[in-house]
Amino acid sequence: MQIESLASWRLDPVTPIVPQISRILRERIIRADLKPGDRLTESEVARSYGVSRQPVRESFIRLADQGLVKVLPQRGTLVSCISYVSVLDSRFLREAIEADIVKILAQSPDPAVIADLRAQLQEQEEIGSSQPGTFIQLDDQFHRTLAEAAGKAGAWKQIEGLKSQMDRVRFLSLGEFPAKNLIGQHREIVDQIERGDIAGGNSAIRHHLREVLSDLPQIVAANTSFFELPDGDVPAPVNAPIQGGVNG
Repeated sequence: MQIESLASWRLDPVTPIVPQISRILRERIIRADLKPGDRLTESEVARSYGVSRQPVRESFIRLADQGLVKVLPQRGTLVSCISYVSVLDSRFLREAIEADIVKILAQSPDPAVIADLRAQLQEQEEIGSSQPGTFIQLDDQFHRTLAEAAGKAGAWKQIEGLKSQMDRVRFLSLGEFPAKNLIGQHREIVDQIERGDIAGGNSAIRHHLREVLSDLPQIVAANTSFFELPDGDVPAPVNAPIQGGVNG
């Protein structure tokens, strides 16, 4: 593992160091630049960035809290495998949160928010599947906009922490990225919000977040070394029927 390659990610000297190192390492793990089993040490990372070991240690703790690394005393820090169970759990929690976010927006549709979301849909269409990494960023922007428009920016920060493992899965599937389907689902969410259809919005966001993982078993089969499976088995995909009513 060549830690020196991380030096190309420059630190801003006027910005707190710990969040920067945490973000850089997180992005590299999510993008499979750092793979499961890769070993990181405080001294190597600190030397690469010209910082003390303390901010690196704090960054490792943050990444461990997200399940991205395992801090092993006397052995350094290893990039974790993707926990299949954690992926499903994070999707479950994210669905519950975002369903309520869409409910809030559909209760009182804001034309300015709708216009912003439709402009984002246009940008997503222009990128399509040609730049999967960029599309993922636009997808995150779309969902962040929903949360902020509902006055739930804090909830989105919680979601970002939850979805690290899911994001790793998304990058593993870049070769067959279903941008067209995702854009259609985004559009359906916006349409239902604009109509003020709470039940329709609930169904649309839940379908969207379940569809994201519809190919998870196939992704696992193609990348077995990246995953930690429960008892060695792959659970069934998320395909439970979506109720039309709105959860309280």
